[in-house]
Amino acid sequence: MQRQGWVFILSLLVLQSLAGCTGVLETTVEPRAALTAYPLEIQEGEMVNFDARDSDAIEGIISDYSWDFGDKDSVNTVAGFTSHQFNEPGLYNVRLTVTNDQGGTDSTTVMIRVNGAPRLNLSLPEVIRAGDIALLDASATVDPEGAPLSFEWDLNHFEDSDSDGDTRNDIDSTDSIVYLETAYSGSITGSLTVSDGEGGVVQEQFILEVLTRMYKVVWVTQTLDWEYDEYLNQGDEWTVNLTPGDGARIISYEALLELDQDLVMPPDNFTLSVNVVDDGHHRSSQTTPGNITQNESTQAEINGTDLNPEGENDDYESDSAEQLIAGLLNEAGARFGQGEWVWTVVARDADPDALVDGLPDPDGGNDWLLTITIQIMVPVLTEVAYE
Repeated sequence: MQRQGWVFILSLLVLQSLAGCTGVLETTVEPRAALTAYPLEIQEGEMVNFDARDSDAIEGIISDYSWDFGDKDSVNTVAGFTSHQFNEPGLYNVRLTVTNDQGGTDSTTVMIRVNGAPRLNLSLPEVIRAGDIALLDASATVDPEGAPLSFEWDLNHFEDSDSDGDTRNDIDSTDSIVYLETAYSGSITGSLTVSDGEGGVVQEQFILEVLTRMYKVVWVTQTLDWEYDEYLNQGDEWTVNLTPGDGARIISYEALLELDQDLVMPPDNFTLSVNVVDDGHHRSSQTTPGNITQNESTQAEINGTDLNPEGENDDYESDSAEQLIAGLLNEAGARFGQGEWVWTVVARDADPDALVDGLPDPDGGNDWLLTITIQIMVPVLTEVAYE
C-alpha cells in the first residue's frame, strides 16, 4: 500500500513536468518591423519606394509584408520592398505589418507628404473676331494647400518674344488675367504655366480661333471738282499735283481749259495735259478757237472714261474695315489712278506779237480757266452680324 502511494506521487510530478514543457513550446516569438521610404515628400501622381528588408523575423523567416498606404489602398507581398503612386494631395501615414512563419507580427509607420498641383481654371472667350481684345482669365485657379501661385503666359507659340530661339518658353505676362489684342484672323496657340513654389506645376495649352468680321459694302458715286483761274505769259508753264484716287476708285475724268477771248486775232495757243505717273497715262490737247460770232472761247479739252470697273455692292469678310477697303481699291484691273496726277498748262503762243522789235508786245499772255471733274466711287462699309 505504501509502494502504490509513492508511484502515484511520482506520476503527478511527471505530468506537471510535461505540462511545463508544453507551455514553452507554445510561446510565439514576435518579429521586428523596419521601414524606410524614399522620397518622403512628393508631388501628386509620383511614386514612393518602400523598403522593409531590414525587418527581422527574430526566429524563422518573415512570411508576409502587409502594406497599408493610408489612401484606401493596400497590398501584401512576400518580398520586403514595394512602391506606390499617390494621386491625391495630403499627408499619408503608411503602415507596414510583418508576419513571421511562427505567426508573430509587428508594425511600424512612416509619414508621406504629397503636394497637390494647382487646380488650373482657365476661361477663354467663345467667339473672337479680328481686332477684338480677348480676355484670358485664370484668376479662379487655386492651390490645394492654399499656397500663393505664380502665372507664366506664353501668348503665342509661333513668336519668339525673348529672342532665345525657343518659341515655347516666352513669358509674355505674369498676371492671372491677360488682355490679348488680336489683329488678324487665324489660330493663336499659347500656354499657361502655374506653379505653387513647392514643386507643384501645371500647364495648359490653349488655342484661340480668331474669326473674320463681316461688312456690307455699298459703293457711292461722287464727283470731285477743281477750278483754277490763272494768267500765263507766253512760254510759261503752270502745274498742279492731285491725288483723286486716295480712298476711292477712279471711274472717269474730264478737264476743260478756256482762254479769255482775244480782242485781236489770231487766238492764243495753249496746251493742256495730264500725266498719271504710276500708270503711264498721258494725254494732252491744244486749244482751238471757238466761234466768235457765238461768243465761244478758245479752249482745250481732255477726258478719260471707264478707267476702272464700277464697284459691286455685296457682303465681304475681312479682318478689318481698313484691310477690306485696301483690298477693294487694289483689286487687279481696278487700281488705275491711285497715285499722283500731274496737270499742266503751257502758254505756247500769245499772238499777235510786236511788229517791231523793242516795241511793247500787244499780247504777252492770257487769262485762263481750268475746270477738272473726276468721277469716283467710294466704298462705304457697315459691319454686320453673322447669322
